[in-house]
Amino acid sequence: MSSIKKYLSLVKFSHTIFAMPFALIGFSLAVTHFSNRLNIIETIGLVSGNKILISWQELIIKLVLVIGCMIFARSAAMAFNRYLDRNFDAKNPRTAIREIPAGIISKESALRFVIINCLLFTIATFFINRICFYLSPVALFVVLFYSYTKRFTALCHLVLGVGLSLAPIGAYLAVTGRFDVLPVLFSFTVLFWVSGFDIIYALQDEAFDKSENLHSIPAALGKSNALRVSEILHLLSAACVIAAGVYGNFGWLYWIGIAVFIGMLIYQHSIVKPYDLTKVNIAFMTANGIASVVFAVFVLLDIFLT
Repeated sequence: MSSIKKYLSLVKFSHTIFAMPFALIGFSLAVTHFSNRLNIIETIGLVSGNKILISWQELIIKLVLVIGCMIFARSAAMAFNRYLDRNFDAKNPRTAIREIPAGIISKESALRFVIINCLLFTIATFFINRICFYLSPVALFVVLFYSYTKRFTALCHLVLGVGLSLAPIGAYLAVTGRFDVLPVLFSFTVLFWVSGFDIIYALQDEAFDKSENLHSIPAALGKSNALRVSEILHLLSAACVIAAGVYGNFGWLYWIGIAVFIGMLIYQHSIVKPYDLTKVNIAFMTANGIASVVFAVFVLLDIFLT
Protein backbone atom coordinates (compact mmCIF):
# COMPACT_ATOMS: atom_id res chain seq x y z
CA MET A 1 0.00 0.00 0.00
CA SER A 2 1.46 3.38 -0.99
CA SER A 3 1.95 6.07 1.64
CA ILE A 4 -0.79 8.22 0.13
CA LYS A 5 -3.28 5.35 0.23
CA LYS A 6 -2.30 4.61 3.82
CA TYR A 7 -3.07 8.14 4.97
CA LEU A 8 -6.23 8.40 2.87
CA SER A 9 -7.39 5.22 4.60
CA LEU A 10 -6.32 6.54 8.01
CA VAL A 11 -8.56 9.60 7.68
CA LYS A 12 -11.36 7.80 5.78
CA PHE A 13 -11.11 10.39 3.02
CA SER A 14 -14.34 9.14 1.42
CA HIS A 15 -16.24 10.47 4.44
CA THR A 16 -15.44 14.00 3.25
CA ILE A 17 -18.60 13.48 1.20
CA PHE A 18 -20.69 14.37 4.26
CA ALA A 19 -19.64 17.98 4.96
CA MET A 20 -18.03 19.09 1.70
CA PRO A 21 -21.34 19.51 -0.20
CA PHE A 22 -22.61 21.80 2.57
CA ALA A 23 -19.43 23.86 2.33
CA LEU A 24 -20.16 24.30 -1.38
CA ILE A 25 -23.70 25.37 -0.51
CA GLY A 26 -22.38 27.97 1.94
CA PHE A 27 -19.89 29.25 -0.62
CA SER A 28 -22.53 29.49 -3.36
CA LEU A 29 -24.96 31.29 -1.07
CA ALA A 30 -22.27 33.83 -0.28
CA VAL A 31 -21.52 34.38 -3.97
CA THR A 32 -25.15 35.06 -4.85
CA HIS A 33 -26.27 36.75 -1.66
CA PHE A 34 -24.47 40.00 -2.45
CA SER A 35 -24.75 39.92 -6.21
CA ASN A 36 -27.11 40.40 -9.09
CA ARG A 37 -27.41 36.89 -10.47
CA LEU A 38 -27.70 38.16 -14.05
CA ASN A 39 -24.34 39.92 -13.81
CA ILE A 40 -22.44 37.33 -11.81
CA ILE A 41 -20.20 36.31 -14.70
CA GLU A 42 -18.65 39.75 -14.87
CA THR A 43 -18.29 40.97 -11.31
CA ILE A 44 -19.58 40.02 -7.91
CA GLY A 45 -20.58 42.64 -5.37
CA LEU A 46 -19.76 41.67 -1.80
CA VAL A 47 -20.24 42.77 1.76
CA SER A 48 -20.09 45.59 4.25
CA GLY A 49 -22.06 48.41 2.70
CA ASN A 50 -19.43 49.36 0.15
CA LYS A 51 -19.53 47.39 -3.07
CA ILE A 52 -16.31 45.44 -3.42
CA LEU A 53 -15.65 43.84 -6.77
CA ILE A 54 -14.07 40.44 -6.97
CA SER A 55 -12.93 38.77 -10.15
CA TRP A 56 -13.67 35.22 -11.16
CA GLN A 57 -9.99 34.42 -10.69
CA GLU A 58 -10.07 35.64 -7.08
CA LEU A 59 -13.27 33.74 -6.44
CA ILE A 60 -11.83 30.49 -7.79
CA ILE A 61 -8.78 30.92 -5.56
CA LYS A 62 -11.08 31.36 -2.56
CA LEU A 63 -12.99 28.23 -3.53
CA VAL A 64 -9.77 26.21 -3.78
CA LEU A 65 -8.68 27.53 -0.38
CA VAL A 66 -12.07 26.65 1.17
CA ILE A 67 -11.87 23.11 -0.21
CA GLY A 68 -8.31 22.90 1.09
CA CYS A 69 -9.43 24.04 4.54
CA MET A 70 -12.14 21.38 4.57
CA ILE A 71 -9.65 18.66 3.67
CA PHE A 72 -6.92 19.84 6.07
CA ALA A 73 -9.24 20.32 9.06
CA ARG A 74 -11.02 17.03 8.58
CA SER A 75 -7.75 15.14 7.99
CA ALA A 76 -6.26 16.62 11.16
CA ALA A 77 -9.37 15.76 13.19
CA MET A 78 -9.66 12.20 11.91
CA ALA A 79 -5.96 11.40 12.25
CA PHE A 80 -5.94 12.86 15.77
CA ASN A 81 -8.93 10.71 16.67
CA ARG A 82 -7.11 7.61 15.41
CA TYR A 83 -3.96 8.66 17.27
CA LEU A 84 -5.76 9.28 20.55
CA ASP A 85 -7.93 6.15 20.35
CA ARG A 86 -5.17 3.78 19.21
CA ASN A 87 -5.17 1.72 22.41
CA PHE A 88 -8.96 1.36 22.43
CA ASP A 89 -8.94 0.52 18.71
CA ALA A 90 -6.42 -2.25 19.35
CA LYS A 91 -8.77 -3.88 21.88
CA ASN A 92 -11.90 -3.61 19.74
CA PRO A 93 -12.17 -6.44 17.15
CA ARG A 94 -14.04 -4.09 14.80
CA THR A 95 -11.29 -1.47 14.80
CA ALA A 96 -8.13 -3.53 15.39
CA ILE A 97 -7.43 -3.48 11.64
CA ARG A 98 -7.11 0.30 11.59
CA GLU A 99 -3.76 1.67 10.46
CA ILE A 100 -2.18 2.54 13.82
CA PRO A 101 -3.08 -0.58 15.85
CA ALA A 102 -2.31 -2.74 12.80
CA GLY A 103 1.17 -1.19 12.55
CA ILE A 104 0.60 0.22 9.05
CA ILE A 105 1.22 3.79 10.28
CA SER A 106 3.17 4.58 13.44
CA LYS A 107 1.64 6.75 16.13
CA GLU A 108 4.47 9.27 15.66
CA SER A 109 3.78 9.52 11.92
CA ALA A 110 0.07 9.98 12.59
CA LEU A 111 0.78 12.81 15.03
CA ARG A 112 3.10 14.52 12.55
CA PHE A 113 0.34 14.22 9.95
CA VAL A 114 -2.06 15.96 12.36
CA ILE A 115 0.36 18.83 12.98
CA ILE A 116 1.07 19.31 9.27
CA ASN A 117 -2.64 19.46 8.43
CA CYS A 118 -3.30 21.94 11.26
CA LEU A 119 -0.55 24.18 9.90
CA LEU A 120 -1.83 23.89 6.33
CA PHE A 121 -5.35 24.73 7.52
CA THR A 122 -4.14 27.83 9.36
CA ILE A 123 -2.06 29.00 6.39
CA ALA A 124 -5.02 28.54 4.04
CA THR A 125 -7.27 30.64 6.29
CA PHE A 126 -4.62 33.38 6.32
CA PHE A 127 -4.94 33.71 2.56
CA ILE A 128 -8.77 33.67 2.66
CA ASN A 129 -9.49 36.66 4.90
CA ARG A 130 -8.79 38.08 8.33
CA ILE A 131 -11.87 36.75 10.15
CA CYS A 132 -11.28 33.19 8.94
CA PHE A 133 -7.66 33.40 10.09
CA TYR A 134 -8.63 34.75 13.52
CA LEU A 135 -11.26 32.03 13.95
CA SER A 136 -9.01 29.20 12.73
CA PRO A 137 -7.82 28.24 16.26
CA VAL A 138 -11.45 28.00 17.37
CA ALA A 139 -12.31 25.73 14.46
CA LEU A 140 -9.28 23.51 15.11
CA PHE A 141 -10.10 23.33 18.82
CA VAL A 142 -13.64 22.14 18.09
CA VAL A 143 -12.68 19.45 15.57
CA LEU A 144 -9.76 18.17 17.66
CA PHE A 145 -11.55 18.37 21.02
CA TYR A 146 -14.17 15.89 19.77
CA SER A 147 -11.64 13.08 20.11
CA TYR A 148 -11.56 13.55 23.91
CA THR A 149 -15.30 13.75 24.48
CA LYS A 150 -16.07 10.03 24.43
CA ARG A 151 -14.02 9.78 27.60
CA PHE A 152 -16.40 11.89 29.66
CA THR A 153 -19.76 12.57 27.94
CA ALA A 154 -22.39 10.70 25.96
CA LEU A 155 -22.98 13.96 24.08
CA CYS A 156 -19.83 13.28 22.02
CA HIS A 157 -22.04 12.77 18.95
CA LEU A 158 -23.25 16.37 19.19
CA VAL A 159 -19.67 17.64 19.44
CA LEU A 160 -18.87 15.79 16.20
CA GLY A 161 -21.96 17.41 14.69
CA VAL A 162 -20.75 20.86 15.75
CA GLY A 163 -17.39 20.20 14.10
CA LEU A 164 -18.89 19.31 10.74
CA SER A 165 -21.52 22.03 11.02
CA LEU A 166 -18.78 24.65 10.69
CA ALA A 167 -18.56 23.83 6.96
CA PRO A 168 -21.38 26.05 5.57
CA ILE A 169 -20.67 28.90 7.98
CA GLY A 170 -16.94 28.80 7.28
CA ALA A 171 -17.41 28.77 3.51
CA TYR A 172 -19.86 31.68 3.75
CA LEU A 173 -17.40 33.65 5.89
CA ALA A 174 -14.63 32.99 3.38
CA VAL A 175 -16.48 35.01 0.75
CA THR A 176 -18.44 37.58 2.74
CA GLY A 177 -16.48 38.02 5.96
CA ARG A 178 -19.72 38.05 7.93
CA PHE A 179 -22.30 35.75 9.54
CA ASP A 180 -25.87 35.41 8.29
CA VAL A 181 -29.02 33.51 9.20
CA LEU A 182 -29.22 31.23 6.17
CA PRO A 183 -25.80 29.53 6.51
CA VAL A 184 -26.48 29.17 10.24
CA LEU A 185 -29.68 27.26 9.43
CA PHE A 186 -27.69 24.97 7.16
CA SER A 187 -25.13 24.52 9.93
CA PHE A 188 -27.85 23.41 12.35
CA THR A 189 -29.07 21.03 9.65
CA VAL A 190 -25.61 19.46 9.55
CA LEU A 191 -25.26 19.43 13.34
CA PHE A 192 -28.44 17.42 13.94
CA TRP A 193 -27.98 15.25 10.85
CA VAL A 194 -24.40 14.21 11.68
CA SER A 195 -25.16 13.70 15.38
CA GLY A 196 -28.08 11.46 14.46
CA PHE A 197 -26.21 9.20 12.07
CA ASP A 198 -23.15 9.04 14.35
CA ILE A 199 -25.40 7.56 17.01
CA ILE A 200 -26.50 4.92 14.51
CA TYR A 201 -22.85 4.14 13.72
CA ALA A 202 -22.02 3.93 17.46
CA LEU A 203 -24.61 1.18 17.97
CA GLN A 204 -21.95 -1.28 16.81
CA ASP A 205 -19.74 -0.50 19.82
CA GLU A 206 -22.34 -0.36 22.60
CA ALA A 207 -20.95 -3.37 24.49
CA PHE A 208 -17.31 -2.40 23.93
CA ASP A 209 -17.90 1.18 25.10
CA LYS A 210 -19.50 -0.07 28.30
CA SER A 211 -16.64 -2.48 28.96
CA GLU A 212 -14.05 0.29 28.54
CA ASN A 213 -16.04 2.99 30.38
CA LEU A 214 -16.36 5.01 27.19
CA HIS A 215 -19.37 7.28 26.76
CA SER A 216 -21.92 7.27 23.95
CA ILE A 217 -25.67 7.51 23.60
CA PRO A 218 -26.01 3.76 22.87
CA ALA A 219 -23.85 2.90 25.89
CA ALA A 220 -25.85 5.25 28.11
CA LEU A 221 -29.38 4.51 26.91
CA GLY A 222 -29.24 1.18 25.09
CA LYS A 223 -29.80 0.53 21.41
CA SER A 224 -33.56 1.12 21.27
CA ASN A 225 -33.51 4.43 23.12
CA ALA A 226 -30.43 5.53 21.20
CA LEU A 227 -32.31 5.04 17.95
CA ARG A 228 -35.16 7.16 19.32
CA VAL A 229 -32.68 9.96 20.11
CA SER A 230 -31.25 9.63 16.60
CA GLU A 231 -34.75 9.93 15.15
CA ILE A 232 -35.39 13.10 17.15
CA LEU A 233 -32.11 14.63 15.97
CA HIS A 234 -32.95 13.78 12.36
CA LEU A 235 -36.40 15.29 12.80
CA LEU A 236 -34.70 18.49 13.98
CA SER A 237 -32.37 18.34 10.98
CA ALA A 238 -35.34 18.05 8.65
CA ALA A 239 -37.01 20.99 10.38
CA CYS A 240 -33.88 23.14 9.96
CA VAL A 241 -33.48 22.35 6.26
CA ILE A 242 -37.17 23.15 5.68
CA ALA A 243 -36.78 26.40 7.65
CA ALA A 244 -33.78 27.28 5.46
CA GLY A 245 -35.89 26.67 2.36
CA VAL A 246 -38.65 28.96 3.58
CA TYR A 247 -36.32 31.67 4.88
CA GLY A 248 -34.19 31.61 1.74
CA ASN A 249 -37.24 31.66 -0.53
CA PHE A 250 -35.81 28.84 -2.63
CA GLY A 251 -37.47 27.46 -5.74
CA TRP A 252 -38.84 24.05 -6.66
CA LEU A 253 -35.43 22.46 -7.26
CA TYR A 254 -34.52 23.03 -3.63
CA TRP A 255 -37.65 21.23 -2.48
CA ILE A 256 -36.83 18.22 -4.64
CA GLY A 257 -33.46 18.15 -2.86
CA ILE A 258 -35.22 18.31 0.50
CA ALA A 259 -37.44 15.38 -0.47
CA VAL A 260 -34.35 13.28 -1.24
CA PHE A 261 -32.56 14.41 1.93
CA ILE A 262 -35.47 13.62 4.23
CA GLY A 263 -36.18 10.42 2.30
CA MET A 264 -32.66 9.20 3.06
CA LEU A 265 -33.13 10.04 6.74
CA ILE A 266 -36.29 7.94 6.83
CA TYR A 267 -34.66 5.14 4.85
CA GLN A 268 -31.71 4.70 7.21
CA HIS A 269 -34.03 4.42 10.19
CA SER A 270 -36.13 1.85 8.35
CA ILE A 271 -33.17 -0.51 7.80
CA VAL A 272 -31.42 -0.29 11.20
CA LYS A 273 -33.06 -2.04 14.12
CA PRO A 274 -31.86 -2.59 17.71
CA TYR A 275 -31.76 -6.34 17.04
CA ASP A 276 -30.31 -6.10 13.52
CA LEU A 277 -27.23 -3.96 12.86
CA THR A 278 -26.20 -5.67 9.63
CA LYS A 279 -27.14 -2.63 7.56
CA VAL A 280 -25.51 0.05 9.71
CA ASN A 281 -22.80 0.70 7.11
CA ILE A 282 -25.40 1.08 4.36
CA ALA A 283 -27.26 3.59 6.53
CA PHE A 284 -24.09 5.39 7.56
CA MET A 285 -22.24 5.70 4.26
CA THR A 286 -24.65 5.04 1.40
CA ALA A 287 -27.82 6.73 2.65
CA ASN A 288 -26.06 9.75 4.11
CA GLY A 289 -23.71 10.08 1.15
CA ILE A 290 -26.69 10.20 -1.19
CA ALA A 291 -28.51 12.62 1.12
CA SER A 292 -25.61 15.05 1.16
CA VAL A 293 -24.55 14.96 -2.49
CA VAL A 294 -27.99 14.88 -4.13
CA PHE A 295 -29.33 17.58 -1.83
CA ALA A 296 -26.34 19.82 -2.60
CA VAL A 297 -26.73 19.31 -6.35
CA PHE A 298 -30.35 20.43 -6.25
CA VAL A 299 -29.58 23.37 -3.96
CA LEU A 300 -26.80 24.59 -6.25
CA LEU A 301 -29.02 24.19 -9.29
CA ASP A 302 -31.70 26.21 -7.52
CA ILE A 303 -29.23 28.93 -6.50
CA PHE A 304 -27.77 29.44 -9.95
CA LEU A 305 -30.66 28.53 -12.28
CA THR A 306 -33.83 29.82 -10.63
